[in-house]
Amino acid sequence: MLTVAELDQIDAAASKDVPDDDRSDAPEETIVDASSDAGSDAGSDAGQVTGRSSDLDTDSPEFDVGHEFDGDQDQDRATHGVLTAEFATSDHNDDDDGTDEADHTDGTDSAHRPARLSRWDRPPPPKDWRWWVAGTGKVMIATGLLLLGFVAYQLWGTGIETARAQQALENDFDELLAIAPEVDSSPDGPVDAEVDGTTIDDATDDATDDAPENATDDGSGDTSAGGGLATDDGSPPSPNGLDDGIVVPLPVESQNIPQVEGGDALARLEIPAIGVDDIVVAGVQTSDLKKGPGHFPETPLPGQLGNAAIAGHRTTYGQPFHNVDKLEWGDEIIVTTLTGRYVYLVSGQEIVSPSDYEVVTTVDPTVANLTLTSCHPKWTARERIIISSVLDHDRSDRVGEPVLNYGRSPATDEASTESASDANAADPAITEASDGVSSGLLDTSTVDSQLVGVEALNSGAVDAGIADAFAEGWFSDPGAWWDVAMWAAILVLICLSAYAIARYFRRSWIGFTVGVLPFVVALYFFYQNVNRLLPPNL
Repeated sequence: MLTVAELDQIDAAASKDVPDDDRSDAPEETIVDASSDAGSDAGSDAGQVTGRSSDLDTDSPEFDVGHEFDGDQDQDRATHGVLTAEFATSDHNDDDDGTDEADHTDGTDSAHRPARLSRWDRPPPPKDWRWWVAGTGKVMIATGLLLLGFVAYQLWGTGIETARAQQALENDFDELLAIAPEVDSSPDGPVDAEVDGTTIDDATDDATDDAPENATDDGSGDTSAGGGLATDDGSPPSPNGLDDGIVVPLPVESQNIPQVEGGDALARLEIPAIGVDDIVVAGVQTSDLKKGPGHFPETPLPGQLGNAAIAGHRTTYGQPFHNVDKLEWGDEIIVTTLTGRYVYLVSGQEIVSPSDYEVVTTVDPTVANLTLTSCHPKWTARERIIISSVLDHDRSDRVGEPVLNYGRSPATDEASTESASDANAADPAITEASDGVSSGLLDTSTVDSQLVGVEALNSGAVDAGIADAFAEGWFSDPGAWWDVAMWAAILVLICLSAYAIARYFRRSWIGFTVGVLPFVVALYFFYQNVNRLLPPNL
């Protein structure tokens, strides 16, 4: 039978044999069994001690001390065994169901893990080479997006402007037709007459005889301006549309000539073969061509003797002349003015340089021609495409006597413009009516005689004026720089304001929502003014 001292020695030896780390890592079965064995041994030993105590004298002091000591030791061992078993069982259950690691991750760590910082609360990145490369990339991306936006504005945004302008111009032109008096448009008969000392009959015969020699056909449909248009039997038609005579032009005094300024409605242009139906405006400045096809003021009006010239865009601002290269000989070009309706037949096509302005001047003042001009090839302004046509008198109203610059004298043109502006400022009703609209018909009795007739068509000043219109290139509108700078500053201010709002609320989407609409509007006007610095793209 073991004594209490011997039991203590056994426990001490067992503790030394198994390290603390090994105990914690030992399988639960070992820990539980060891604890059970220790408890059972302790119980049996205690029984032995108890059994032996019956042989002892319980009244002796020695027994009292030993018993008290033995009871304390037994209680400690029993308590240790129970706690060890409970701890081992708890670890075993946690490992079996896999919740120990989950609880460790989702419970304690999630409570102490720091939240992700907002981009507004992060410290600024170090300004090393990575920072500079990233900044350069962002600038290049922003520049590319702005360029793509400008291309989109050129192709579609400008078309929206032109569509709105055309709608207003069509209403204005219909109003002019309603107030225009009726003109005697009876067909002209074969009459020998003189215009400013030139015998029209002789001039017509000469033009007819020279037509086959002047035409240049290389098989591609290209001919020189004013070239002949072959008939069914192979002979060129009469430039007047009459084979047995000539026409007497309608005097300027009998024509309905609108009183116009640059950009006002002048005529209606229809080309059925390529689906064109637009209002022609007065002038070929950049601002004029934004509204639609523009008429060269230095050339006669459509429906008059001489070469009337009209320019239009091919790729921007509604692209009215986008497919003029597809026109073929004999295709109709119909022009309706306040005086009448005139049908021209395509007679040639050629490609010239931008400075070759002679193609829109009048070669024969006794022949009614119409010339269309635009950029070539598409998407560039490197060259000009010229479409020539001749009036078909049999299907047209009576041709008129030529008048240049809409009857406005160059010397008095600026003064009349200023006086009209003063009158418009004094009368709001006039201002509203004259916004892109001609105010009525021209008083032909006040037209300068130098602007009427064949002599006016042969004036050198006319050619110089046409050359200036063709010569406009890059940065031809210096006044656009201030507007470009102003709208650029507005764009920067909008961006900074949107950034400040996003930083204040610590939400990027709030700044984006507030700034996107004003930014798009300001960007539209920025593009509009940048476009003023580009060539007119005739």
